[in-house]
Amino acid sequence: MRSAPADETREVARAAAQWLALLESGRAKEEDHIRLQNWRASKDSHERAWQKAQLLRQRFAGLPAALAMATLDRPDTARREALKRILGVTALVPASWLLAWQLPLDVWRADLHTATGEHKRVVLADGSLLQLNTDTAVDVDLAARLLTLVRGEIALKVADSKTLTIQAPYGRIRLNSSDVCMRLTERECRLSVASGVVQVQPLQGPELILGEGQQVGLHPGGAGTVEAFDPLLPGWREGVLMAQDQPLGDFLRELSRYRPGLLRWDPALEALRVTGSFRLDNTDRVLALLAASLPVEVHARTRYWVTLSPRKQSV
Repeated sequence: MRSAPADETREVARAAAQWLALLESGRAKEEDHIRLQNWRASKDSHERAWQKAQLLRQRFAGLPAALAMATLDRPDTARREALKRILGVTALVPASWLLAWQLPLDVWRADLHTATGEHKRVVLADGSLLQLNTDTAVDVDLAARLLTLVRGEIALKVADSKTLTIQAPYGRIRLNSSDVCMRLTERECRLSVASGVVQVQPLQGPELILGEGQQVGLHPGGAGTVEAFDPLLPGWREGVLMAQDQPLGDFLRELSRYRPGLLRWDPALEALRVTGSFRLDNTDRVLALLAASLPVEVHARTRYWVTLSPRKQSV
């Protein structure tokens, strides 16, 4: 018979639930985010509970965070039974209480998700290839020929001549027989065209036509300047992060998107240059390669709290 989880495991799960509820309530302050990072990095069990919480957030989209998290320390069979009971209970909970604990519904309810560091390839019913990068959420409505980028980054290669639309917070694009990448950040939605021609309609301003090798940033106020497309940027589609004489700071900021936990570095390392192709399925190895090729030391308090510093000169 499977033994009950230890009290410590339950306490860690409960703490993860409380952190999740605080962050998603919208009341968390900057010091709360710092305290959460410290809690996650202090023990591997804390980070595992937090990552499990993120997966449950996606799986149990219709539940309040605390109720979904109550199943963290249960085996899968017990979890299913617990959820049946929870679903019955939620009908009796006041709607105002539920709303206070809910996670972002657009991310919750998206059709496709990836976790931090995960990459997903999906062949749509029309033969188009959709790829989701790390920490991404997408809605798919093929009946309406519509994809909605809710979060993160996608690549889409449309297989036929029928027009398909990608909707994003700062505009929409229409394409057929084309290959594009789209990345959503807090400041913009960047569209890059690897092949074909696409129509771009920003929230403000006139429609644009982008061709192969071009990219543009969409913002709340309209479109930015059309620029040349960097062919190294979509290496993630093949599970690779590529750099050509790139500042180390920029490289690490990109690498941190694929790592759970905290990655920090001494500002003195920002200007070092990086060149190479690095597999994203093992970011610990990427850090080891950086330490082997650059005057850098890697200090891991845990796998989820890593700091890079200049290598000390031997006497």
